[in-house]
Parts: sequence; C-alpha cells; structure tokens
Amino acid sequence: MNAAVEVLSIEHEQGRLRVRGSITMDNAATALQQALACSGQGEMVVDLAGVGELDSSAVSLLLEWRRQAERSACKLSFENLPDSLLSLARLYDVLDLIQPAPAA
Repeated sequence: MNAAVEVLSIEHEQGRLRVRGSITMDNAATALQQALACSGQGEMVVDLAGVGELDSSAVSLLLEWRRQAERSACKLSFENLPDSLLSLARLYDVLDLIQPAPAA
C-alpha cells in the first residue's frame, strides 16, 4: 500500500515563497503556474523546508523558476533544500545552477 502523497502548497509572503508537500510529475505543472511573483520585488527566497516526496520534476521546476526570475531581473535564492533534491541536482550536474557557490 502506497503512502499518501502530500498535497503541494505554495504560500507567497513578502519576498518569500514557502513550498510544502510533494513535488512530483503529477503537480509540477501546477506549481509552475503558481510562478514566482518577483516582478518589482527585486529579491525572492524560496524556502523548501516543507517539501516531502519529490522526483526529478522538482529539479526542472527550480530551474524554470530560476529562468523566470532572471527574465524579470529578480535575485532568486533557495534555502532548506532537501537532501534528495540536492542528490538529484548533483546527479544531473545542475547543482551550481540551483545553488550557486557564494562569491569569494
């Protein structure tokens, strides 16, 4: 018997986006439609502490959010990335795109 998949919720707060639940192929398109409202804000932090189950679509979602932010001149950062997401990003060799190294 499969465990219930957590429903994805994305909460917008001033300068923050809190993501909770599962990010899978089943809901990644919906999450993308709830795109970052970065325009005019200049900076957005995406907090992924509440993310549970995820698959490779989560990596694609974060990369697309980064592209959208760059198009709107928004500085985007991710925090509290789950270990499973970091592992997938390393596997696909895109970790530096999701979580750039701090400037020296």
